[in-house]
Amino acid sequence: MSSSPTAGSRRTALDALHRSLGATMTDFAGWDMPLRYGSERDEHLAVRTRAGLFDLSHMGEITVSGPGAAALLDHALVGHIGGVRPGRARYTMICREDGGILDDLIVYRLADTEYLVVANASNAQVVLDALVERAAGFDAEVRDDRDAYALLAVQGPESPGILAALTDADLDALKYYAGLPGTVAGVPALIARTGYTGEDGFELFVKPEHAVELWQALTKAGEGVGLVPCGLSCRDTLRLEAGMPLYGHELSTGLTPFDAGLGRVVKFDKEGDFVGRTALTAAAERAASAPPRVLVGLVAEGRRVPRAGYAVVADGRVIGEVTSGAPSPTLGRPIAMAYVDASHAAPGTVGVGVDIRGSHEPYEVVALPFYKRRK
Repeated sequence: MSSSPTAGSRRTALDALHRSLGATMTDFAGWDMPLRYGSERDEHLAVRTRAGLFDLSHMGEITVSGPGAAALLDHALVGHIGGVRPGRARYTMICREDGGILDDLIVYRLADTEYLVVANASNAQVVLDALVERAAGFDAEVRDDRDAYALLAVQGPESPGILAALTDADLDALKYYAGLPGTVAGVPALIARTGYTGEDGFELFVKPEHAVELWQALTKAGEGVGLVPCGLSCRDTLRLEAGMPLYGHELSTGLTPFDAGLGRVVKFDKEGDFVGRTALTAAAERAASAPPRVLVGLVAEGRRVPRAGYAVVADGRVIGEVTSGAPSPTLGRPIAMAYVDASHAAPGTVGVGVDIRGSHEPYEVVALPFYKRRK
């Protein structure tokens, strides 16, 4: 973590601006990214109560277009992407033939024959390579558009008002998991109502050369309502409170969507075969009869913070493993997500602890998410 560029890391179009704001920078998936600007707790609470502004330009954008684009995506991904209407988006996954999760994705249908696939930064090349390989025989083009976009997000209860001051797009008609082309502060943008914080908010896809002026316009529009710049650290605690999975923690190639409790994203009723169908059918049957482990929430009774990889214990034996853990600014206590044996997964289960450096700290099992915003 530093304020000087990391050797070999890629930089977003907002890099100099982040440094001018005094951001603590860190390498993330090969990108120099802002970790925090000041207090990560203050940034977190700003998003929960007012608004926060994020640079997410490290995410991986891949355009899939052509007459066979829908058919390709229905074959390559586990969701029914051909059923997504233009202007809408869908959360989905791309899996290996054995059902293991390669990445979780958001796919926007921009037009009848054009889709924008957004992959996690750490998996963008893997997803691109898989889509190119799976495109064989389909009348569709897969294009690497990672350098074509900068991505800004404004999240929090004040975000609709902030964005409305800068655009004539009909934000009231823009539903959750939808996107529309528009102009924000004079900048052409894809305006999407998505996010990874548990709050209402928007993600703005623009050309990199427009990123700085858009950031500055959003900052000015948010001055009166407490908008602050936010880094990756508070983004992680926000998504954790909202019970949202993070690849490499709750999701991996060693887990199927059914193992992760996200079997709902797999659509067996779509036409044609898709990569992983046979393995995922078997995984669905296993999960229905006897789930090996279940993803749950844990809330600390004490103050010690659990971290990924820590053992979850009960009755003197290991019953699971923490996948993500952090202090929760909203709850005021440490929280964690963990995969635990189904016999200890019911909310309210007592006698569960986390092994923190040899000490078994007591935790309460709770249903996810830890936090849900008021509509």
